[in-house]
Amino acid sequence: MIDRRFFIKCLTATGIGSSVLHRALVSQFQDGDELVITPQMVKNAEWIAGTELSDEQRDELAKAANRTAKSLQELRNVSITFEHLPAVHFVPLVNANDQTPARRVSELSDSTPVDLPTSDDELAFLPVAKLAKLIKAGQLTSRKLTSLYLDRLKRYDPVLKCVVSLTEELALRQAARADEEIAAGRYRGPLHGIPWGAKDLMAVPGYPTTWGIPQFKDRIIDETATVAQRLEEAGAVLVAKLSLGAIAMGDQWFGGMTRNPWNPGVGSSGSSAGSACAAAAGLVGFTIGTETLGSILSPCRRCGTTGLRPTFGRVSRAGCMPLTWTMDKVGPIVRHVEDAAIVFQAIYGSDGLDPTVIDKPFTWPTKLDLSKVRVGYVKSRRDNAARPDLERLQKLGVELVEIELPSVPSITTLTDIIGIEGASVFEEMLVKNDTEGWNTWPGTFRKAQFVSALDYLRFMRIRRQLMFAMEELMQSVDVLVNANDIFVTNLTGHPSVVLPREFNEQGGWQVPISDVFTGSLFGESTLLSLALAYQNECTGHLVNPPLDEIIAKYQQQELDRQKNNSPSDKK
Repeated sequence: MIDRRFFIKCLTATGIGSSVLHRALVSQFQDGDELVITPQMVKNAEWIAGTELSDEQRDELAKAANRTAKSLQELRNVSITFEHLPAVHFVPLVNANDQTPARRVSELSDSTPVDLPTSDDELAFLPVAKLAKLIKAGQLTSRKLTSLYLDRLKRYDPVLKCVVSLTEELALRQAARADEEIAAGRYRGPLHGIPWGAKDLMAVPGYPTTWGIPQFKDRIIDETATVAQRLEEAGAVLVAKLSLGAIAMGDQWFGGMTRNPWNPGVGSSGSSAGSACAAAAGLVGFTIGTETLGSILSPCRRCGTTGLRPTFGRVSRAGCMPLTWTMDKVGPIVRHVEDAAIVFQAIYGSDGLDPTVIDKPFTWPTKLDLSKVRVGYVKSRRDNAARPDLERLQKLGVELVEIELPSVPSITTLTDIIGIEGASVFEEMLVKNDTEGWNTWPGTFRKAQFVSALDYLRFMRIRRQLMFAMEELMQSVDVLVNANDIFVTNLTGHPSVVLPREFNEQGGWQVPISDVFTGSLFGESTLLSLALAYQNECTGHLVNPPLDEIIAKYQQQELDRQKNNSPSDKK
């Protein structure tokens, strides 16, 4: 039962109106009555707040507020002891320049020479590690590779809708410089001359940074995101800014729906939709995505790419759109596990701008004794369910350990942290009701206004409990496999790698079947090494979409007949 005092607190949390108004709204109820927020109450409060909502928005807000109140009651029943501090903490440093800088040693796990492919299609789909060998050996120029990818972006984007802005002028300039430096013996490492694409929430001077919404369609931010700067220093060539779902949700943006290159009738999932689509379609060498709650893992699973969601605090978010300060992460989306390690090597470490970044060592390649690696798995709910992932791991010689994933009541409600922090980021536009093209974010942000500061801190303290529970679990294993841990590990900050195991045919289309591995905090070296050994036993990363054939097949059918979007695909 929701009492009047709690109801008043819910209204106070909105920031709408005075305490006198709040008490007037509930004065008609008697203690013990079941209290609900009605659309009329929301309307009554609008005049005081200086905003105006539609009838549909009032109804949506009222329903969401009542659901939130009931969920908060469940979380109030969770026992928290005094030693459970909030998961968010204050960092007194103005900058982080006094931290030990990252050690960047650019080496490949295999030094075997590579033959230059005879076809442009085969060349376009090569992993970064092989492209790097060709460029270093002088068999391939950055200008040729850059022109190839620019041509493919122009040819396939009209259907795939993964490009927000081509950065052609910048790319050709960077490629020419890369060729000159390499010819002069100034080789910077395996990313030197490799074309890449940036998720369009990363600022790059001279080009729009849109965040996927029409309000920022032409906005140019005069700064360079740290990740973009570090990739430029590594010699990489930026060829495009790639689509993301509006404000990092799903695959719908102001340019339409970013399509899946394996089946253009469905979306690429999100929010790193363009990054996963472009990597899968061989339109770039590699891409950068971001994740708050599935936005690297989900589109990689949909598009059959490999992606790394690093430990929270591994990669600077300076110059990137903030959605949730305590959960946002930046990572590579590629076609091969080693490529993820190569890109991560270039971008991790503190920059003095993002105070959450913690410098910890990362070593690649890593010599890993698989017989000493403990892999945790959750027992299938079906007694006789086939587990090809476990069969492959057994062949690799790892030790399999049955585990139970820690959780808390209403863990999905705990992820309302995203809406709460995001509502603060976009508060000014939300108050002005300037929310065209935001997908379902307006309702999420307005619902968040009904959560009090006390309840937010309760969220963070319960999150702290979850962190302790995960820490205890990871003492018994090194890596988790397919543990369905996306909610838990995005809250605790653990790193994950997703990779395509194989493809199955469904309804005439090839559908990727992916596996997800999760590692210990700052344990990317072990995580990526195991994932690489596992991927070498699979075939999914060796399969490329025959785009011309797929698009021709698709164009014979009805456009946008399916929109496989999930509002839960956030950043």
